[in-house]
Amino acid sequence: MQVPEPRFENGPAMLISGLGGHYTAETNKEIPALWQRFGPEYMGRVPGQVGSATYGVCYNFAPNEVFDYLAGVEVSSFKGLPAEFKQLSIPPQRYAVFPHAGHVSKLSELWMSIFDQWLPKSGREFAGGPSYERYDAVFDPKSGMGGMEIWVAVKN
Repeated sequence: MQVPEPRFENGPAMLISGLGGHYTAETNKEIPALWQRFGPEYMGRVPGQVGSATYGVCYNFAPNEVFDYLAGVEVSSFKGLPAEFKQLSIPPQRYAVFPHAGHVSKLSELWMSIFDQWLPKSGREFAGGPSYERYDAVFDPKSGMGGMEIWVAVKN
């Protein structure tokens, strides 16, 4: 997959909360089911939600493509949230931001291409911290198109 040229941004500290789980290269195909549950049950109804963007956050990276994933929204605090929600504090961080114009089902291919192609050639280093998919108000969950970006934490 051709990796689009990124822009670079200083991301702010954020509190993200939602449904999450622990995934491997073999089980990451279960992530869409997490979104299918989060969307109808919680989208737009999360206490203390900040803005309308939703986030798919990858964190706690381990060798062999093992990671935690959280489908959620930014919140103003972790108070009053459903008991099943995971909570994640994202520190301020420098990011390489990649737009994604294709279907949401191709997002994992872009993730792989960023790490396999762009990162080794870029002269930049992965910071190891939380990185995420950001879906803005233009994203249409029914069609799976529009308003998607991948924010990858970088050191330099």
